[in-house]
Amino acid sequence: MSRYFPHPLMFVALLLMWLALTRFSLGHLVLGSAIAMGASWVVGLLRPKRVRIRSWRALIVLFFTVGYDIIRSNIQVAVIIVRDLLGHKRSPGFILLKLRLRDRNALATLAMIITATPGTAWIEHDPEDGRLLLHILDLREEQDWQVLIGDRYELLLMEIFE
Repeated sequence: MSRYFPHPLMFVALLLMWLALTRFSLGHLVLGSAIAMGASWVVGLLRPKRVRIRSWRALIVLFFTVGYDIIRSNIQVAVIIVRDLLGHKRSPGFILLKLRLRDRNALATLAMIITATPGTAWIEHDPEDGRLLLHILDLREEQDWQVLIGDRYELLLMEIFE
C-alpha cells in the first residue's frame, strides 16, 4: 500500500484542495487524483527526514508569536505605504544575520515565517557558516533584526526541532 500511496494524508489533502478550488465533477476528481498521486510519489522519492517535535509547548508559543508578528507587520507595512504616499522616505535594505540553526526542518520553518511576514524576504542562506541574507522593507537598526530573529524565532525553533 505504501508503494502506491507513500504519503496518504498528503494525497487526500491535495485532492480535497483541488476539489475545493475547482468545481466538483468526475473529470476534476480524476485529474486531482492524478496530480495528488504524482506529488505523493515525488515526495516519496525525495525521502524527507522524519520530523520530530521535541517541544509541543514551544510549538504553540511559536504559533501565537508568529501570528501576532504577522498582524503587527501588516499594520506596519500599511503605515509605510501611507507614509510613502505622503512623501516620506523609507530605507529598504539588506542585512546579513548569523544563525545558529542547523536542522533543515527548522530552517525551512524559519524561511516560511520570514517570507509570510510582510516587509521581510528570505534572500539567501549559506549553510556552511549559517549566514542569512534578508531584505527588509524599512530597515532602521540591523541589530534589532538579529535580536528579533535570534531570540524570538530561532530559540523556539531550536527547542522544537533540535
